[in-house]
Amino acid sequence: MSVQEEVDGTPLPPGWSAPAHQPGAFELPTTTFRERAERTMARPFARTAIAGATDHAAELTWLKFEGVDHDGLRDQAKQIRAHAIANLPDYLEQWIDNAEANGTIVHFAADEVEARRIIAEICVDEQIASVVKSKSMASEEVSLNSALEGAGVDVFETDLGEFVVQAMGDRPGHVIAPILHRTKDEVHALFSEMAGRELPNEAEALTAFARAGLRHAFLTADGGISGGNFLIAETGEVMLVTNEGNGRLTTAAPRVHIALVGIEKVIPRRRDLPVLLPLLTGHGTGQQITTYVTITGGPRRGAEPDGPERTHVVLLDAGRSALLGGEFEEALHCIRCGACQNVCPVYRQVGGHAYGWVYGGPIGAVLTPLFRGQEEGGEVAQATTLCGACDDICPVRIPLHDLLLGLRRQRAEQAQTPRREQLAFAAWGAVWSRPRLYRASTVVGGAALRVLARGDAVSTRLPGLRRWTDGRDLLLRRGRG
Repeated sequence: MSVQEEVDGTPLPPGWSAPAHQPGAFELPTTTFRERAERTMARPFARTAIAGATDHAAELTWLKFEGVDHDGLRDQAKQIRAHAIANLPDYLEQWIDNAEANGTIVHFAADEVEARRIIAEICVDEQIASVVKSKSMASEEVSLNSALEGAGVDVFETDLGEFVVQAMGDRPGHVIAPILHRTKDEVHALFSEMAGRELPNEAEALTAFARAGLRHAFLTADGGISGGNFLIAETGEVMLVTNEGNGRLTTAAPRVHIALVGIEKVIPRRRDLPVLLPLLTGHGTGQQITTYVTITGGPRRGAEPDGPERTHVVLLDAGRSALLGGEFEEALHCIRCGACQNVCPVYRQVGGHAYGWVYGGPIGAVLTPLFRGQEEGGEVAQATTLCGACDDICPVRIPLHDLLLGLRRQRAEQAQTPRREQLAFAAWGAVWSRPRLYRASTVVGGAALRVLARGDAVSTRLPGLRRWTDGRDLLLRRGRG
């Protein structure tokens, strides 16, 4: 029996209601990084869970590539992505021609407002009352769920983690693991409330409850919305990877499939996938390959029993084309594996929500000011140690360290740094650029620290360094050697 033949008469499981909460608003313009970080750091579970999960993911990544020419694979991936982005207009044109030849209806969204409008209009034109969604960071960028719900369309996130954050009115905390910052007890309380009865507080029972309702949503939804990991130029196809099978159902079961994909996801050929796929899955979850690799090439044809009647792909720009040929073009090479988050000492402490927008960790500290502007998002580029761990693990060798330095320099040039900070660094530069003043400052500074010292450390909140010394002592080195 085909999926289409199962739809009619499928009842909603008893005691199951759809998520009723819209996602929380992005906080970037209204709060500071410190305020957002303090909320996460005030939750002991979140701090330990995020650090534990990211440590585990990073360990799995290195284990996955033992005995493999990992550096050689990364070099190939860098070349593929660099070539694709350097020739992006040509490959996009090729992809569009082939996609339309496959029967795909292609749209172009210059920004997030246009993306919301296009997809809402598709839903109206196609008489779509409900949609199922697979995991899509692009849809998070444009706040798609809120727009569709405002247009009267019921939206069901079908990735289990995304389903939980949707029902909680939350936002994903990680590119790969959306509920890294949540506990099983919180999920239990949520699902019990949705069920109207106390559910067993066991992972199997909670997953079964979600699966029963989501199966009904798959079989009754008019539309399916997905993202896309890659756009394959030579075939006009969209490739999607998932671990739960929800992506395959989202793209095949409803009568209309809509994919929202950033224009930078284009790759030249199918034969690029044996290089990029192992790196995407290995760096994302430490898997040899993800459980489901789905390649869609338009609506179903002829006598095919399954697949959508119509396929729409919305190509999202939203600041991407502005980076072409510039200092920060390499940020477009990102394949959204999340590995840089897993090794970042800042992300491990504060989590994804502290970054105030869609992306956290080093890639978030780069993309946020690039896509949202320095005035709104420039602060997060400061929230890094510049340790270089992200450079070491990036599967496509994006020089995140250099990009972060460039964004910090750009922020200073645009006078987006606080006035006190500008004056302090100007004074510091004037003093330390002169040998005599430099030597004098070290003598004065050392004497001052000895006055403030308690034993071998300065615990006092130092003027100008208060935010740094609030959380740590400044150790003093005694003697020589």
